[in-house]
Amino acid sequence: MAFGLNRVELIGRLGADVTVNHLMSGGRVANLSIATDESYINKQTGEKVDKTEWHRAVTFQEGLIDMLEKHAIKGRLVYIDGKLQTRRWSKPGEEGDRFSTEILLVPGGRVQFLDKPNGNGAGMQPDPDAVGDTGAAPAYAPSDLDDQIPF
Repeated sequence: MAFGLNRVELIGRLGADVTVNHLMSGGRVANLSIATDESYINKQTGEKVDKTEWHRAVTFQEGLIDMLEKHAIKGRLVYIDGKLQTRRWSKPGEEGDRFSTEILLVPGGRVQFLDKPNGNGAGMQPDPDAVGDTGAAPAYAPSDLDDQIPF
């Protein structure tokens, strides 16, 4: 019997507007670029170091793609819940395979915007039209999210 858990939860800022592409099969795919930030103190210099990690998220769910097209714009604070997936692909004219690890947003996952569309984060209510929910309780944004977006 196989057992495992493949789950990813992130809170970060969108680095670009959502990208939606049409597939030859007739469906669509949406891609998100999400930045997470952390900081630490360098032990040698004593200086604060800020580090940004970039993550790719992808979904093929039509309803979620429609919601993302309306609300997923650069700089928005977003919570996502999905699973890791690694794809192997090759580029025409090049030898060898390439690999891409991304967060797959599947049924049972979640996308929640934690700020208002203008980015001020005021109030405690999420944007009700900006929830890609698959049954989980709504998340609420703190009111002090009006920091400057570094990108």
